[in-house]
Amino acid sequence: MANAIVSTEKAPKAIGPYSQAVIAGDLIFTSGQIPLDPATQQMVTGDIRVQTERVMESLAAILESAGAKFENVIKATIFLADLGDFASVNEIYGRRFPKSPPARSTVQVAALPKGARVEIEMIARR
Repeated sequence: MANAIVSTEKAPKAIGPYSQAVIAGDLIFTSGQIPLDPATQQMVTGDIRVQTERVMESLAAILESAGAKFENVIKATIFLADLGDFASVNEIYGRRFPKSPPARSTVQVAALPKGARVEIEMIARR
């Protein structure tokens, strides 16, 4: 069975040689999403809360395009430019998982593409 590429106009276009997500069997693997406005491909302006909301909106659109929702997510990885943003990101992220949240890792990194403060990737089951 070949992998299926997921693409939606409701999320930013890839800024490199990768897909927004790939479906492999029953699993959906999203690429990491940074806070780009899908209409302009530019970084959203605002604090970490605004950036995290944009990332979660993009992930919601990608999951929907692949036939899933946040309730189908089984693993997420959050990359932060500053772990000092953890509480704010956690609050925004947590709203999407009111019960049975997925497994998750959060790590601080030296830098993210385009100067983003947050990037999130997910694995979900269809």
